Amino acid sequence: MSLDWIASADRLSDWSRARVVVAGLGTSGFAAADGLLELGSAVTVLDEGRSDALDDRGTLLEMLDATVRLGPGATATLPEDTDLVITSPGWRPSAPLLAQAAARGIPIWGEVELAWRLQHPDRVVPWLAVTGTNGKTTTTQMLESILHAAGLETSAVGNIGRPVMEAVLDGVHYDVLAVELSSFQLHWSHSLAMHSAAVLNLHPDHLEWYEGPGFERTGLAGYAADKARIYHDVSHSCVYNVADPQTEKMVEDAEVVEGARAIGFTLGIPAMSMLGIVDDLIVDRAFVEQRRDSALELAKVSDVVPNAPHNVENALAAAALARSFGVPPRAVAEGLRTLTLGGHRIQTVGVHDGVTYVDDSKATNPHAANSSMRAYDSIVWIAGGQAKGTTFDDLVQAHASRLRGAVLLGVDRGVIAEALSRHAPDVPVVVIDRTDTGAMTDAVRVAATMARPGDTVLLAPGCASLDMWPGYGHRGDDFAAAVKLLG
Repeated sequence: MSLDWIASADRLSDWSRARVVVAGLGTSGFAAADGLLELGSAVTVLDEGRSDALDDRGTLLEMLDATVRLGPGATATLPEDTDLVITSPGWRPSAPLLAQAAARGIPIWGEVELAWRLQHPDRVVPWLAVTGTNGKTTTTQMLESILHAAGLETSAVGNIGRPVMEAVLDGVHYDVLAVELSSFQLHWSHSLAMHSAAVLNLHPDHLEWYEGPGFERTGLAGYAADKARIYHDVSHSCVYNVADPQTEKMVEDAEVVEGARAIGFTLGIPAMSMLGIVDDLIVDRAFVEQRRDSALELAKVSDVVPNAPHNVENALAAAALARSFGVPPRAVAEGLRTLTLGGHRIQTVGVHDGVTYVDDSKATNPHAANSSMRAYDSIVWIAGGQAKGTTFDDLVQAHASRLRGAVLLGVDRGVIAEALSRHAPDVPVVVIDRTDTGAMTDAVRVAATMARPGDTVLLAPGCASLDMWPGYGHRGDDFAAAVKLLG
């Protein structure tokens, strides 16, 4: 069968002609398979894993006539009659199944790409998209709250947890979507064209993913190139971080629709075509007619909770995206004030004997850990997990004077221990060698013995969690549970 039609396929194409392999049965894989089955495609789902959750999803899809293969070896060979592969975002190009598809010239899309195609040509909803190394989820939540405050029908989708496919197929008439995109999702997307998009920042992360065959660029260059894809074909506004020149360079290099604007955000006084801060107010000099000589108040800095500098930057980016869509100023303030963020981001979970215990399990790289560490004067630091190819020398150098002690756990605990030895040799360090989730109970108990009244025991791992936990949320929950055991 000729695959030419797939290159331009949309919702109205004859999907009953397509034999599609869905690689991975996570949340996005299930949504993709479900949507394709609804359109009449022959769907085969492959996943190396085996669990109750996977079995349940597989059973549901089999009831809808999908072919499902789970367990070791299930993804070793790509079926001969495959027309299209939909990959889970974390799969690298070198994965055997994807390498086989590439060698045979079979298109490989992510679930986000599939969702974009399936809203065209007759159900098109504008996307306001967010990426960056840190702050994506918070900014997307802020954006969703602001859009709701403006009376718009919207949903936060993508990397934030709800697959875009669900929104595209759920029958709700959305005015606009707030879309969080990871570098992995962007890597497997080819035709996205946002209304407006923001890159919040760029710091080394996931570098181990960008090594090996199948990449045009490797390491940090590959990671940055995928982040920059979010600006491709933007029709209205490319939002960048004035404090991070790499994000502005991405905008300068982007191929956008004629008339699209570059909009900066800054913690300082904004220049024209920027949002920024004046006298503890968030102000707009981008989307006002008199922007050459005046600024419009959108909200108070105190409307942002917590109003730590990095979180105010998140609010500025969210406000810029919302304003690009015509949201009125009052909605920005209301949306920020009424927002309730998810847990595990600089969240106080207990106070015992004068020591405050803070869960920042969502700090999954050194730059994110830096954001929370600079908020406290005296820290017992709990860190470690999967370092993803990053280093900790700069982080330790920046905060050595704040450290009362450090407790390290996880597969790459030695990487952090070595950085502490080099740059903070006088800081007491305890390494937890056990690799089950009970290690967190031990870590909190040790940290409590090191802390003094007025100190903060801070879980800011600087690492991913999948070496020991299903996700950073479970890691944070175990931290909170261990703090409760202190009495």
